[in-house]
Amino acid sequence: MIRAEFAGAAAPELVVACTVLHFTADRYSMVFNGVEADAGSYVAEGDAATRMLTLQADKGPHTGRVVCCIYQLVGDRLRICYGLDGRTPTQFTTQADEPHYLATYRRCTEERDTVDSSV
Repeated sequence: MIRAEFAGAAAPELVVACTVLHFTADRYSMVFNGVEADAGSYVAEGDAATRMLTLQADKGPHTGRVVCCIYQLVGDRLRICYGLDGRTPTQFTTQADEPHYLATYRRCTEERDTVDSSV
């Protein structure tokens, strides 16, 4: 992860530096400091204008919850806005009165350290 914010406030640098998101064909996992903290299945849908993810957690603090998201993939950057209230966000923003988590990730390569956020 290279940056994140919740309810209008930036996430602590330690959280950003130690968080890695993994995707396979139908599963996701969120790893914090080398430990899988959240995992489950996902469905990606939509077109180029409205790309959406629906996450179904089956491990971690969100077990049993459905999290609706919008996402944008440009080059090696993935931006996801998570609707933590079960509703799909309409914009890539967060505000104090909305339970949205906005995160930007960089695709990792074998040559690059997975927690390097300097780029």
